[in-house]
Amino acid sequence: MKNMIRRTTLKVRDIQKSYDFYTEVLGMETYYNNEVTVKNDLLPGTKQGDKIHLIILKAQDPVIGMIGLLKPIDPEEQFPPVDFDFKFGSSVFVVGVEDVEDLYEKALKFGAKMRAPLSETIYPGADGNDVHVKSLGLYDPDGHFLECNQRL
Repeated sequence: MKNMIRRTTLKVRDIQKSYDFYTEVLGMETYYNNEVTVKNDLLPGTKQGDKIHLIILKAQDPVIGMIGLLKPIDPEEQFPPVDFDFKFGSSVFVVGVEDVEDLYEKALKFGAKMRAPLSETIYPGADGNDVHVKSLGLYDPDGHFLECNQRL
């Protein structure tokens, strides 16, 4: 059986702020943007008839690496404060970038919360050779963690 993960969809508090983060800071492009009425009970946290706003953003590859931003519209939902704690159920998005210093400047301008400043690290690679990266750790507006790496 062949399979691939095409997209991860994130539930967001403010879809415009999240959209701005992923397009302005990470340089993703809009693939899909629409308000949708939920037709079944497949999606956790929704029920048939609920209305959601869904934006799907694409990275460099046209099929994989997409991120969906989902904002409940009707019924409206009250969200807890953003929690920057890494606990069970949390994810780490590893993002390969061409220029991590440029990303760092864009993230600062945006006001993104930083976890770790720019740093260089050498990891043992899967093939036994060392992988040298310059990295940055930051959070999106909803507290999802992104490890951004530029291979050196």
